[in-house]
Amino acid sequence: MSSFIILIIILGSVFGILTVFIVKSFIAPRKISSLYELLKKGRASQVIRATKQMVSKDPYNIDAHYLLGLAYLADGKEELALMELQRVNKLGEFTEFCREVPFRKEIARLYAKFGQLEEALKEYLLLIKAEPSNPEHYFHAGELFEQRGKGSKAVTFYMKAVELDRRFADAHYRLGVLLYRGKKPLEARAELEAAVKLQPENYSAYYYLGRLLKEEHDYAGALRMLEKAQRDQELKVKVLIERGTCYMSMNNFRRAIPEFERALKLIDDDGGNEVLYARYFLAYCYEKERELDKAIGQWEKIYSKKPTFKDVADKLTQYQDLRADDSMKDYLTAPKERFFEICTASIKALRLKVREISEIPNGCQIVAVEDQEKWRNARKMPRLIRFYRVPEILDESTVRSLHEEMKKSNISRGMIITSSSFSRNAYNYAETRPIDLYNKNQLQELLKRAKI
Repeated sequence: MSSFIILIIILGSVFGILTVFIVKSFIAPRKISSLYELLKKGRASQVIRATKQMVSKDPYNIDAHYLLGLAYLADGKEELALMELQRVNKLGEFTEFCREVPFRKEIARLYAKFGQLEEALKEYLLLIKAEPSNPEHYFHAGELFEQRGKGSKAVTFYMKAVELDRRFADAHYRLGVLLYRGKKPLEARAELEAAVKLQPENYSAYYYLGRLLKEEHDYAGALRMLEKAQRDQELKVKVLIERGTCYMSMNNFRRAIPEFERALKLIDDDGGNEVLYARYFLAYCYEKERELDKAIGQWEKIYSKKPTFKDVADKLTQYQDLRADDSMKDYLTAPKERFFEICTASIKALRLKVREISEIPNGCQIVAVEDQEKWRNARKMPRLIRFYRVPEILDESTVRSLHEEMKKSNISRGMIITSSSFSRNAYNYAETRPIDLYNKNQLQELLKRAKI
């Protein structure tokens, strides 16, 4: 009899446990569902309170942890949301409510946001296994590989994304940028053009297309692309600098100058690389346009921030005479007509008389003869003289060019006068030929004699 009673008690206990389990299995999902409906109505705080109670009673309740994570997200508490989703991950199971793909998308996004790139990448690789035909997963995996400095792997994933969806504009753009950086201009251009065709407001794609075209020496095309790119205020400074360098490459320094000036007005960091390059390019344009005071001003500003930047120190040394020597400043900065007057006066100081004068790149060319009035009937031997106002050292090719012109014009003597100096090869070439070379110091003496 006692055994029978014990059996009854055991069966009752089992039945009770089963009943509780069945009730919980029926009630818990309904409760999660009703709480989810509350969350959709914007009552996140209420859901947080309820789900906190649920997980405190049952720490292994996957649905409650997941819903608590969603509620934290809705309440703007993303760090707490990530903690809850990590708990779900540790439990390692999915339910009808907590489905794998939506869960992994959310946790991957949060990992990426909080800089846990390795964990985010693992989630996207798992998503690719779960949904191998979804291009979004390949794209996000590509982004993470790119952020970790693995460009070649990123390219592979971006390529798969555009293979699955030819209209995936962002994937075309990211792929184009990486191909551009990888020195594959043709492939890069195709991807970037696809990106702007699909997404005309992608101004960053226009920016890279502009750079590509500039490197291909299609400056007109580059300027068109960069014109569109500058609608993006964040790209404005970079675009202006690129446009300026396009005009520089076209030797249109007058058009380049305003681009660099506008860029400098927009830059706050006076010692950053962008401002240093903008000033350097602007100084170069000023120098080419003979606005040397302005060029020196830019070099001085660069020097004050970074004395070792490019050849700025050499430039300041080279033009230090301008402050102390007005005649040299006049020679270097004068417009064409005034420059011709200075060169003519210098010829007279050499006891020569100008017969012809013409403009050449960075200077002028003069055919002169000896100015000796008392020997009117004597044959006057012409000389071919070239004045240069350039910062660069003149090499042998410059002297050789003069010598060839002398032979063509049947002139027996020649002279080169420059505001810089000559290379050793230039001096060696001139030593065995009837050509005199005047460097900067000799030019300064000549200008004094000419009373410029």
